[in-house]
Order: sequence, then C-alpha cells, then structure tokens
Amino acid sequence: QVQLVESGGGLVQTGGSLRLSCLASGRTFSSRAMGWFRQAPGKEREFVAAISWSAGTTYYSDSVRGRFTISRDNAKNTMYLQMNNLKPEDTAVYYCAAKSTFTTTPRTAREYDYWGQGTQVTVSS
Repeated sequence: QVQLVESGGGLVQTGGSLRLSCLASGRTFSSRAMGWFRQAPGKEREFVAAISWSAGTTYYSDSVRGRFTISRDNAKNTMYLQMNNLKPEDTAVYYCAAKSTFTTTPRTAREYDYWGQGTQVTVSS
C-alpha cells in the first residue's frame, strides 16, 4: 500500500509561483511513475504532468508546458511541481498519483493506482 500526501497549495496572485510537494510512504517510491492532475469545480480531472521512475522522461499538458516543472527526489520519496507564471485558470485542486511501473509514464488518470487527497491552488486575478 502506498500513501501520498500533497502539500504546498495556497492562494497566489496572477503571475506568482508555488511549489507543490507529494510525499510518498513505502520503500518502492523509486519504482513508481508519478503524475500530477488537477480538478477545477464542475470540471473533470485533467492531466498536468508526469515523470518516470528515473526522472528520465517527463510529460506536460499543453496548458502548463513552459510554466510548470515536474521533478522528483527518490532519496526523499518526494515529487515536486514547480508552478511559475500562474494564471487564474490554474485554480484547482491538485492531486498527485503513483503507479508501479518501470516501462511507462502514464498520462491518464485511469492508469494510476494510488492517489493523494489533493491540495487547493487558487490564483487570483
């Protein structure tokens, strides 16, 4: 069993920055692909970014590419999402997710096995 705990959300003005963290329990963090998703009120959960177990592969949605950076520190069992130049449309609950795999870096929610409880990000205009 894996537990994921997000932190770092909050209220920020347009153009500001936040760094989200996702701390994973267990000894198998390094063998898991990880992802960030977000869900705004009244909308479906959408893909934000993903990173392979080795951090050798990363993916971003078109809406965040160039502004957000996903990274991980396997020694600390932690994944990060650095969010710069935030926009009001980035407002959502952000979730981290994990999947045990060495071969893929999933970009759809249904492919992930474990989820955190979410952290709220609010960007004011």
